[in-house]
Amino acid sequence: MRIDSEKDYLDALIACALREDLDEIGDVTSEAIFSDSDLAEAVIKCKSHGVLSGIYLIEPLFQKIDNRIKIEVCCNDGDEAAPGKVICILHGPVKGILAGERIILNFLQRLSGIATVTSQYVKAIEHTGTKLLDTRKTTPTLRFLEKKAVLHGGGLNHRFGLFDMILIKDTHVKQCGGPANALKKALDFRSDKKDLKIEVEVQSFEEFLEAAQYMPDRIMLDNMSLADMKACVEHIRKTGTEIELEASGNITLSNIASVAATGVDFISSGAITHSAPALDIHLVIKQAG
Repeated sequence: MRIDSEKDYLDALIACALREDLDEIGDVTSEAIFSDSDLAEAVIKCKSHGVLSGIYLIEPLFQKIDNRIKIEVCCNDGDEAAPGKVICILHGPVKGILAGERIILNFLQRLSGIATVTSQYVKAIEHTGTKLLDTRKTTPTLRFLEKKAVLHGGGLNHRFGLFDMILIKDTHVKQCGGPANALKKALDFRSDKKDLKIEVEVQSFEEFLEAAQYMPDRIMLDNMSLADMKACVEHIRKTGTEIELEASGNITLSNIASVAATGVDFISSGAITHSAPALDIHLVIKQAG
């Protein structure tokens, strides 16, 4: 994953989130009810089971709102969540705490949801040697956070964007008239860019055999039957080539173990990011000071 400066990215993202919710006017409800000297203690708690992600955003968010807010973080990203578990305790001006409440909960719920679903998929195949990968099916501008959440859930990151890997998809293959033609061009392009890996997507055993002749780094087996995936794995093992195999397409929690049993090296899933339900997390004001 490539972000030139994680701090700069998070600073800009937090500033944008604050501007979206507060504009230049601020929280008019809190301004109407509280004074700058009104203090409070609040806790952010889990309300359900899962895996946490996004905790690293708590401190920079509240410090940007009001550096008088004291933050006591009680757990780490990747920790298990359970009802009643305290994620952090906040002490300070109530207006600042309430200004950041919904923003931080939105981040924590979304990212912890991704980490939770990812962990479920990982556990389903942990008895195999297959690894779970994410995809580019992420929320625009939030890919860095969502791919980080996948890591917190025990998965691995596929390419970050279009710039860091040659991935010849079915659209490229059709436009080029087959995987062989597309791979020839990709290999020529990579001749002076040795750090770029090449992966090609195939949708049948015949296309797999055509692609394998050109020795890409990885072949994606897209929406293939379990029997065909197993045949691809057996071919790779019989020939002794080092091509990695990745299964993809309609991967669910109910079928991922069967796909892993074919012996593929990786399984990629868009569902772990684009369809993960939010984890239930809330903020409670404990007392006014």
